[in-house]
Amino acid sequence: MSDPIRIELRPLGRSIEVERGTNLRDVLYAHGVEFPCGGRGRCKRCRVQLVEGTLPIDDEESALLSDREKEEGWRLACRCRVEAPVSLAVEQFRAPILVDHTPFLFEPRPGHGVAVDLGTTTLVAQLLDLQTGRVLAAQTALNPQGALGSDIMNRIELALSEDGRLQLVALARDAVEGLVRRAVTSAGLGGAPLEMLVLVGNTAMHHLFCGLDVAPLATVPFESESLGLQELRADEIGWKLPGNPLIRFLPCLGGFVGSDLLAGVLATRMHESDTLTALVDLGTNGEIVVGTGKRMLCTSTAAGPAFEAGGIEMGMQATTGAIDGVTAGDGSMQCRVLGGGGARGICGSGLVDAVAAGLDLGWIEPSGRLAEGRRIVHLDGPVHLTQNDVRQLQLAKGAIAAGLKILLRRLGTAGAATPQVNLAGAFGNYVNRDSARRIGLLDYPDGKVEPVGNTALLGAKLALFAPEREAADISQLSERIEHVALAADSSFMEVFVGEMRFPDRS
Repeated sequence: MSDPIRIELRPLGRSIEVERGTNLRDVLYAHGVEFPCGGRGRCKRCRVQLVEGTLPIDDEESALLSDREKEEGWRLACRCRVEAPVSLAVEQFRAPILVDHTPFLFEPRPGHGVAVDLGTTTLVAQLLDLQTGRVLAAQTALNPQGALGSDIMNRIELALSEDGRLQLVALARDAVEGLVRRAVTSAGLGGAPLEMLVLVGNTAMHHLFCGLDVAPLATVPFESESLGLQELRADEIGWKLPGNPLIRFLPCLGGFVGSDLLAGVLATRMHESDTLTALVDLGTNGEIVVGTGKRMLCTSTAAGPAFEAGGIEMGMQATTGAIDGVTAGDGSMQCRVLGGGGARGICGSGLVDAVAAGLDLGWIEPSGRLAEGRRIVHLDGPVHLTQNDVRQLQLAKGAIAAGLKILLRRLGTAGAATPQVNLAGAFGNYVNRDSARRIGLLDYPDGKVEPVGNTALLGAKLALFAPEREAADISQLSERIEHVALAADSSFMEVFVGEMRFPDRS
């Protein structure tokens, strides 16, 4: 018998040993991976992504996958046999992470570069050919800092100690370097030099990656003097990447308004538009920019983790077993469960749907109280909502709605013009817009609220291709966008309290 081969399964953290030549279908089913089409390669629901190692692909499997899927390292578990140690990410167990394949104009130049969206929860890196603009490989991962706290303020508090800061900095840098190395390997570039990396992220990620002092972000007024463009060489932070590329972390816009939102402005070109537009990133720290090319205002709101189902009794990421959609009908709720099996919890989009359905059924009052003496709102199987779950969503949606309203007031457009609202990020891409309107999160007419995908990553790619002159223009653009500190706005608390209430549609 030959020596066993080890398979690492992410994000489960499991390790299994198999004999060389074992079909993945024969071992993954026992670990909860479903094969809905019986291994015929029709549904592609058993996809796994190669993180480390090699996994041969034959002509038949290659024909079943798109070029993009193969570029990103995807394989069909039902068709693969293991010949060497591998680390695999199982799609059915992963939270959805938005990449970006939006076409864009660029100025060709030789070499390769990497665009990185360094998010609080998720990381995305795309390796690009700077001559053709083609994405050669994409890699995604959960931010390993999450193990030390899902909330940004928890991480900032940890970073106030020297040991905590060094730990968080190392986690961020190691994770990004790992993504870049895996992208280079999967693209088959070998030792080809990299010209540049462009990173975007919120202000805390900007400071932690670059090794900057986060103390100013820990106390009121949450203003840092280190918001600008940061440039490093790979070898300065201990990376041994071919070509020793320049690393640029784009400038932030305010204490808690990061370069991810600046990248979103670049991606949507709202700085060149005469149309009143709002760009909203719905996350733990909701970031908003509103305006036209003539004047733009931005702010951040402490929305909390409810949009990502954090702090929710049965909250979970959008993976197998999560309720991700709920509708009301015939006096009951109908739930959609990811993976088609039994419900284990509820993710952010499902939470918004469930509360909207509860309002329509009269199970939740406009004040947010559970109606008719209910202690819980039953959803599916053991999954339910509590009174505190509803309150957490009220706090989150109230903060976003209040921030948007105050910026429009500052611009002098409140009530005079309805903005085009662009939703950035994963939650904005997946949330049901009718449900968002029903709970008063984004109470705008049809056609006025649209998801725009991962604008942070698209903006990073635009900056990656920008010549030096345009790179300077990006820094100047950050200075044109006025930051509004909601904590200093005398009307914020009154507006916030008013926006916590759900619309009464009875």
